[in-house]
Parts: sequence; structure tokens; C-alpha cells
Amino acid sequence: MNNTINKLKSWTLTACALTIGAVAVAQESPKEEDFFKILKVPAPEGTLLEVGGLTMMPNGNLGVATRRGDVFIVENPTSSSPYWSKYAFGLHEILGLAYHEGSLYMVQRGELTKLTDKNSDGKADQYETIASWPLSAHYHEYSFGPKIAPDGNFIVTTNVAFGNQEWWRGEARVPYRGMTLKIHPDGTIEPYAAGMRSPAGPGVLNGEVFYTENQGDYMASGGLWHLEKGDFSGHPASLAWSHLPEIPIKMGTEEFNAVVDPMKIPNGRGGFAKPENQVDGEYITLAQAKEKLPEIKLPAVWLPHGVHGISNSEPIVIPDNYWGPFGGQILVGDQGQSKIMRIMLEKVNGVYQGASIDFRSGFQSGVLRLIFAGDQSLFVGETNRGWGSAGDANEGLQRLVWNRAIPFEMRSVKAKPDGFEIEFTKPVDKKSAEDLTSYMISSYTYKYFPVYGSPPVENKEHEILGVEVSEDGRKVRIAIANPVQFHVHRISLPGIREAGNYHELVHTDAYYTLNEIPSGAKMTIKPKVVEKPVAAKVEDDPKPIPAARVSKPAVPSEAEIKTLLAKNTCTACHTTDKKVVGPAFKDVAKRNYSAEKIVELIYNPQPQNWPDYATPMAPMPQVPKDQALKIANWINSLK
Repeated sequence: MNNTINKLKSWTLTACALTIGAVAVAQESPKEEDFFKILKVPAPEGTLLEVGGLTMMPNGNLGVATRRGDVFIVENPTSSSPYWSKYAFGLHEILGLAYHEGSLYMVQRGELTKLTDKNSDGKADQYETIASWPLSAHYHEYSFGPKIAPDGNFIVTTNVAFGNQEWWRGEARVPYRGMTLKIHPDGTIEPYAAGMRSPAGPGVLNGEVFYTENQGDYMASGGLWHLEKGDFSGHPASLAWSHLPEIPIKMGTEEFNAVVDPMKIPNGRGGFAKPENQVDGEYITLAQAKEKLPEIKLPAVWLPHGVHGISNSEPIVIPDNYWGPFGGQILVGDQGQSKIMRIMLEKVNGVYQGASIDFRSGFQSGVLRLIFAGDQSLFVGETNRGWGSAGDANEGLQRLVWNRAIPFEMRSVKAKPDGFEIEFTKPVDKKSAEDLTSYMISSYTYKYFPVYGSPPVENKEHEILGVEVSEDGRKVRIAIANPVQFHVHRISLPGIREAGNYHELVHTDAYYTLNEIPSGAKMTIKPKVVEKPVAAKVEDDPKPIPAARVSKPAVPSEAEIKTLLAKNTCTACHTTDKKVVGPAFKDVAKRNYSAEKIVELIYNPQPQNWPDYATPMAPMPQVPKDQALKIANWINSLK
């Protein structure tokens, strides 16, 4: 009897242990918000911030500039009760702010302005123009900056205007538009680089000039560019002024158009038609154009449109001693998706390249400006400027605070001659890391043409040939078949788990821009054991399914549709029931399109069907037809 009771107790304890173990494995893996908390910074009641610039001052105060022309000084900005005072007002669309040698510097539409408090009463009493540049008065002629270079000069970037009849085509109607400018303290303007379209994010990162670009005509997607004097980043508008002696790029518009077709298509009414993507049309890439136009500078990192933002903004460096494993890396904000990405750069053969990965989403409005405070928190300045952005506000100032717990993430991604090496913030579960099915790597590139954005093209799936896991479990080297130079490689690690608790990565996908393939030894690949397949039994007399038994198109489950929408970047611009960058899926369902028509519109969107949306949808021919059809059936189920 006692033996029976003991056996029963033993079985019960074992069952409980198994149950507890199953619960532990089934626990939801931590998310972004479990490590980085978003806090709102209290602002004066009735103040519409629409932050255009942020800067920290030596005494710990925060300078805040708004695009509406006000400048505030915030005392004790990280406290629960910061004190705001207005420092200056009446300025024009401030889109940058910097503290330098006792004064505040900002860029208005057409000038670099210095603000100084001469009598120490907390208000600027001297507004001084350091330098000014031409304007045509077009609404899109924004200017951004300044950022202060190590030599004490100021870095400023300028937007293009757009055509009248060709309203989609960027133009430099006056000199210095679509350029990066270096402005000396005496006011001398030194054109530094050209080819910008909408360069909302100038940055001096570790002493070097970088900037972020937005998708648009000639700009296939957003990205981060490293700039040296004389570089041309891709948009031809500024070439209209290359004949000026101070412009360091001597390539002319005609020379450019001989390589990159401007697609000037007559519309039969004396004007031109808007160029559209032709799925099967001929094209060249930016890298191919560079072979004939060596002034072209390739982006260090492409930021895939709809995945890592739709309107990229400020890049900043995380200080080396901040935020644990991420110190020294780069953060880039995004206005449209109201989020921040993390970039891991390296130099290969003297060329910058690297990977981008999501970091923190969920801000209340479009992320435009970033600045670190002394307590290691990050101030985030926000505006949607009427274009719309994820979040429920038009403006805001928030603060991102790390709780000092380390998330399970890809810490770095580095190129190897035959693939990539990934370092993790924590040791990986070796069994999951040694399983080749834990990895998926694909690649693609973009078209270079005057169409608004580009779909991914030359899509390729890469076979995983082998992996090597380091002894400490913190690094994995992946060998793949035929990495492609100049392509973006999507590195997806859905099967990787953290050692000990089996958690998933907080972010499973990184996008590496492979400008240069490094030299060196390749991995030694162990031969795979191939089992002989068992022949399937063939039915002697297969019978057709009666017509009455053919079911209606299956609607994906909630879990499946969530995966499909995320995988194909649909959720970057759409939600089920709320207008964001694009219409809500429920609003699409109300149009009563057939599933086949929705698939057609995924591949070839018709922006004229949605005139109330400022950002046109890019063609998405990379979405597999079976997945597009499932998404279409799900959308129609919302009716």
C-alpha cells in the first residue's frame, strides 16, 4: 500500500514538474516595452509643441524648438515637474537646434540663426543671421540642422521643391537646394555634397557627416548615407546648379539623364505623365549607375520602406557607456511610423555598411528629433505636420528610459566572405542555434528611376549551408549560398532561442546592406546526410471532387493573418480599423473589390482611388500570389 502511495506521489510530482516546465516554455517572450519605457514629458497647458529641434545644454537644461517658430528652455527636464520658459519666438519652421559656445543655433527655412541671451534674463535678445541661402517660396523647401562638426563648422541639409505640371518631380529652383552645406562660423557657405531629396536627418556621428533620406522620386527607399565632400547621393535636382564654381559635383543633368532615364512621358496635352513602375520593364540599380557615374555614393544602410520606417529622420550615436550592449551604435527615428530603429555599422574595404533592426515603436506621434540626457534617458521630439503618423497625437515630447535589464537581441551583424556573423546580447540555446531551420536569409535590391519609390526586385532565397556556434553561445556564424554584393539581405532568425528560458529574440529580423563582401577564409561545411525519400503511394483511380463540395476561399486564422501582414510589411501603413498612413483594412473591404482585384492592387496600386492620403502606396510585386490572395480573402471577410 505504501509503495502504491509513494508511486502515486512520484507520478504526481513528475506531472506537476512537466506542467510547470510546459508553462515556462509557453511563457510569452519579453517585448520592447519590457526594457524601454516611454514616458511623457509634461508641457505647458495649451502648448502645441510639434518639436523641430532638441539640444542639451551644459547645465542639464533642455532646449526645445518647434516648427511653429518658438524656442523653449526646460529646467529639470527629466523630473516629474519640469519648468518651461519661452526663450525665443516668431521664427520660421525651425527644424533643428544646437547649443554652441553659449548660444543656440537653429535652421529656419532659409537661414542659420544664432540666438543669444545678452543680459542673462532667460530670453534671447539677439537674433543674428549667420548665413542665408535662396528660397523660391515653395512649401517643400525645408532646411534641417545644424549639426556641429569637429572643426566647428555647421552641417545643414536642404529639401528640394516640386514641379508645377510635374508635381511629383523634385526640383532645385534656386541654388543649394537638394544639398548638404557646410557653413563656417563667419557665414561662408561651402556646398559639401549633392543629390539629396528630403534629407530630414543630418548627423555628425563619431566626427563624420551622415544623413538620412526619405523614399520618393529617384529614392527607392529610406536610408543612411555617409557623406564626404563631393558625394552625390542620388537625386538629380541639385545638378541644375553644378555649373557654379563652388559646387563640388561637376556632373551635369544631361550627363546624368544619359545613364538614368528621366521618363519624360508626353501626356498628349503638352505636358508629361507621372512615371509609374512597370513590373516587367527594364531598369538599372543605383550600383549599376555608379559604374558610369562614379560621383554616386551608395547608402551605408538601406532602411527598407514600410519595415524600418517610411519617412526617416534624425540619426544619433548611443554614447559608449549608455544602454549596455548597444553603446556606440546608431539610432534613427521615423516620422511616419512613430518609431526608432537601431543601426549596426562596420567598414569593409574602406566602405561603410551594416544592418538595421527595429528598436522601439509606440510613440504618440512622428519621431523627428532625438537627444540623450545625462541620466541616459532619450528625449524624443515629435510631429506629424499634417501628413499623418502612427500614434494618437499630432505632436509631443516623450522620454525613453531603459530599465537596465538586457533584452535578448542581435547585438551586431557582420559580413563574412560566405555569409554573416551574429553576436547576441545573451547566450543562445545551442540546440536551436545549430538547427539550420532556425534561419532564413533572402536578398533583394531596388530600381533606380524617377518613380516614387521602388519595389524590391531580384528577390532571392539563400540556402543555409552551415552554422558555427561559439563556445560561449554568444556568436553564430552563418554560411549561405551566394551572398549578393549591393543587395539588402534580410536575416531572419525565427527559431533562435535564449539559453535557459527558451525566449525568442525581441526582434527576429535584421536587414544588412552588403556594399562590400569581405575577403578571408570561408567556413568548412560539413556534408549533409540526405535520407532516401520514401515513394508516395499513387491512387489507381483518383476521383474528381464534386462541384458542390468545393468550399469557398478559406479565410486565414487570426494567427496566420497576423504573420502574413507582418511578413509582407502591410502593418507598416495599415491597421484593421484605423486610418494611419494608408486606409484601414475595413475601409478597403467596403469598396467591395473581388479578392483578385485586391491582389492586382497590391501589385499595382492606384493612388488616385484614395485621394485623401498624402503618401502613395508603392507596388508590392514581391508578395507571393498565394499570400496576397489570403490577405485579400481576409480583408473581404471584414465586411
